[in-house]
Amino acid sequence: MSTYKNDLFLKALAGEKVNRPPVWMMRQAGRYLPDFMKLKAKYSFFERVETPELATEITVMPIHQVGVDAAILFSDILVIPQALEVEVQMVPGKGPYIPNPIRTMEQVQAIPDIDVKDRLSYVYQAIDMTKDALNDEVPLIGFAGSPWTILCYMVEGQGSKTFDQAKEFCYSQPEAAHLLLQKITDATIAYLKEKRAHGCDAIQVFDSWGGLLSPMDYETFSLQYIRQIVDALHTEVPVIVFGKGCWFALEQMAQMPVSALGVDWTITPQMAREFTSFKTTLQGNFDPARLLSPIPEIERLAKQMVDDFGTYKYVANLGHGILPNVPVDHAKAFVNAIKNYE
Repeated sequence: MSTYKNDLFLKALAGEKVNRPPVWMMRQAGRYLPDFMKLKAKYSFFERVETPELATEITVMPIHQVGVDAAILFSDILVIPQALEVEVQMVPGKGPYIPNPIRTMEQVQAIPDIDVKDRLSYVYQAIDMTKDALNDEVPLIGFAGSPWTILCYMVEGQGSKTFDQAKEFCYSQPEAAHLLLQKITDATIAYLKEKRAHGCDAIQVFDSWGGLLSPMDYETFSLQYIRQIVDALHTEVPVIVFGKGCWFALEQMAQMPVSALGVDWTITPQMAREFTSFKTTLQGNFDPARLLSPIPEIERLAKQMVDDFGTYKYVANLGHGILPNVPVDHAKAFVNAIKNYE
């Protein structure tokens, strides 16, 4: 029996009937909120991530300021390479930068086996503090990047639209790639199990760059590792898998024991339901850029989205992270349109 004042999100993940869909937004704890920007002006990116008090403050902001039905811990997917002793820098205006990218088997073999409890203790402290701050108001989501998405950054060394070097590494040195993917997978499973132990109510795996792969390569270099994560966690905690641009794999994803699958705006709700045999809870898929539309249009489109997905086995969300230039009242309008759905 849930003790949360608002447990709509967990009910939807469990496939229970709800009066309206729950709603939250990817990247809701962050860059479009004026209070977040004040903290950004004072503290560097990793100071915010690695200081439990700051991570807690940022995580809780959208609960009271926007009114979402779940919190997602303020953190970053690249804490995993950091824990694996790969240096990650966050360059203002440019994003992540890895000065010594992984390009050889020797480098992969040199990555140590790690104790994520020790290396990432600041994340677990932030979870403990956030749970106290939320005071059972809404559930808390923990997350990690998919092994493929983490590999993309570790090999490419920075963000990219195509991640050609990451692909070249996988296709020309598959043994090294699979060893690296397995090391990332093992660390991620231990990391997420510890997040659950500290009180995360659900886990989301973000496969941000899965859509760059062909369906065959997606199974080989991404999905088989996501499957390991889901298999290791699903009996302990609800797991959501979100693959950006991965609509082609929804049928295979729906075979996993997931609690929900995230979809982006490049697929219609009807197709997403068909690909998942109408059995899986779906999450998404509002185009984040549409939050820049006039408020009446946001309200109309949000209602249309729920009409198309239906209220059963559905979590309203964006199809990717909220953009930094979205006005707060537009984000609120989206959330309220879902909350007022009839």
